[in-house]
Amino acid sequence: MEREYDLFEVSEGTLLWRGRVSGLENARLKLHELVKSTDNECFMINLQTREVIIRLNVGVSHKTKPVVFLISYDERLAPDRTEVLRKHGFEVVSVVGNDSAKGLLNLPLHIDLFIVGHAASEEVRKEMVAWLKMKFPSVQILALNPPNILELDGADYNVKLDGPETWLPVISGALREQRGGEPQKN
Repeated sequence: MEREYDLFEVSEGTLLWRGRVSGLENARLKLHELVKSTDNECFMINLQTREVIIRLNVGVSHKTKPVVFLISYDERLAPDRTEVLRKHGFEVVSVVGNDSAKGLLNLPLHIDLFIVGHAASEEVRKEMVAWLKMKFPSVQILALNPPNILELDGADYNVKLDGPETWLPVISGALREQRGGEPQKN
């Protein structure tokens, strides 16, 4: 069964519902059509999980907040990780699985850092890292690794999965390094 996604536009501080679409690919296409017709912020959300999947036309906030693309493999963990990242000053695009990531990354998005979650096989995660490196060679990748994997080949940064206190400093350091040593606003 495909998930339902609701599309919204923010116009002059008012939240406008723009429709409900079944399936991530259909929602992505519909959102892409919507942003072609407006300069307002638009986003899609799964109301069941309350997870904002993607925000477009965000404007000024993209200039001040780094954008992190989170690829999770456990849909129960994705909302919590997304919330932690947002509370620490990052814009977050969050998806579950490689297919969802590849689908959304066909949209014109600015990404500052990719995070590849831990809860898939090493092969699945390596395939995603290789694809990201091919399509986005200048964007760094942080791999969250389960205890039995010290390093995921191809990732720029590897951390053993623990709490956010382990991976948040790595993210901040990676983004600071990418921006030439500028301090981050977290």
